[in-house]
Amino acid sequence: MTTPAHSADVPHEAGRSGIALPTTVISRATDRLIGWFGEIASALWTVLVLVIVAQVVARYVFNEGSIMMEELQWHLYAIGFMLGLAFTEVHERNVRIDVLAETFSLRTRLWIELFGISTLLLTFTGFVVWFSVPFFMSSWELGEISAAPGGLPYRWFLKSFLVTAFVLLALGGLGRLTRVWAALFGRR
Repeated sequence: MTTPAHSADVPHEAGRSGIALPTTVISRATDRLIGWFGEIASALWTVLVLVIVAQVVARYVFNEGSIMMEELQWHLYAIGFMLGLAFTEVHERNVRIDVLAETFSLRTRLWIELFGISTLLLTFTGFVVWFSVPFFMSSWELGEISAAPGGLPYRWFLKSFLVTAFVLLALGGLGRLTRVWAALFGRR
């Protein structure tokens, strides 16, 4: 069942910010995409725990260490963390300082949200993507591998998640921006 992009008849749940926002076509699409990546990030934590357990058993039971397994641990951690950034934004699990905002009217809070997303979040993610694309491309073109003997190949793969994570974060911010816009300027 689909709901209108913004309607006074449709109740909206307030997130952790305390602001009930209507959904939009864009926000539903970006939330779905980010949710899919969030599920991948969630699965990576289980894989990471298994890799850590295997590394500990190999080291302390069989007296065998592996640089590849150690690098795999931090690669999985980095990928899981980066993919989880947008998921935390969409589900409002990010750190918010709302001590003063609690006393503001809903309309003032929406304007602050609009300003914060459009000038801070989207600008920051744009800069990170702008500078991480050449960083990733350089690694890809060089066929960068681990500097450690026995380390992981394809270092560019890890660096590609800088681009992926911040594009997803920008999409999450854009989806939330459309929701704030609909709350401020939508049909009443």
